[in-house]
Amino acid sequence: MNKKILRKVFAIVLMLVIMFQIYLFAEPVVAVSATNNVVVTLTVDSGITISAGANATMAPNIGVAADSSIGSSSWVVKTNNTAGYTLAVKASASPALVSGTNSFADYTEAVTGTPEVWTVAAGTKKFGYSAYGADTPTATWGAAASCGTAGVPSGTQNYVGFKTTDKIIAQKATVTPTTGVTTNICFAAQQNAIYAASGVYTATITATATTL
Repeated sequence: MNKKILRKVFAIVLMLVIMFQIYLFAEPVVAVSATNNVVVTLTVDSGITISAGANATMAPNIGVAADSSIGSSSWVVKTNNTAGYTLAVKASASPALVSGTNSFADYTEAVTGTPEVWTVAAGTKKFGYSAYGADTPTATWGAAASCGTAGVPSGTQNYVGFKTTDKIIAQKATVTPTTGVTTNICFAAQQNAIYAASGVYTATITATATTL
C-alpha cells in the first residue's frame, strides 16, 4: 500500500512540476486592439432675408410755398453667410419720380455716381437719395444719422440720383447679428426757381440684399 501511495504522490508531484514548467516558459498573453474613427458632418446652409421697407410719404408737400421735401424708409438684413452681404437699390424707371407726363429729373452729381452734398441748380427740379446705417460707409454717404429736418436734406449727408441698375448702399463682410442690420434710405426732392407741375408723384424703389 505504501508503494502505491508513494507512486500516486510522485505522479501528482511530477504533474505539478510539469505544469509549473509549462507555466513558466509559456509566452505571455498580449492584448490586441483595433480602432476606428467616424467623421460627423453638419452642413449649415447660407441664407439671407430682408424686411419689407415702409412706403415713404415725403413732407412737406412741394408747391408755391415750399421748394423741398424729404422722406425715408429702411430695411433690416439678416444673413449667416460667412462672407457677408450687400444691399443695393435701384429705381424701376428713369426718371424715377413721375406724375403722368411730368417728372423730377434724377439728381446729377459732379462726378457721376459719386454721392455729394445736396444742391440743386436754379431752373431745375431734382429727386435723389442718400443712406445711413451701421453697414453704410460714412466716407461715401456722410456722417449724419438722419435725413434732415423740415423738408431740408441733411447738410452732412451725400446724395446721388437713382439709376435703373443696382447701387450698393450697405455692405458687411461677416455674419450679421440675429437681430439683423438696419439701413436707412433718405429721399430728397427740390425745385429751384421753377415750379413742378401739381400732381401726385411716385417712384418705385427696389432694394436687393445679396450674399457675397
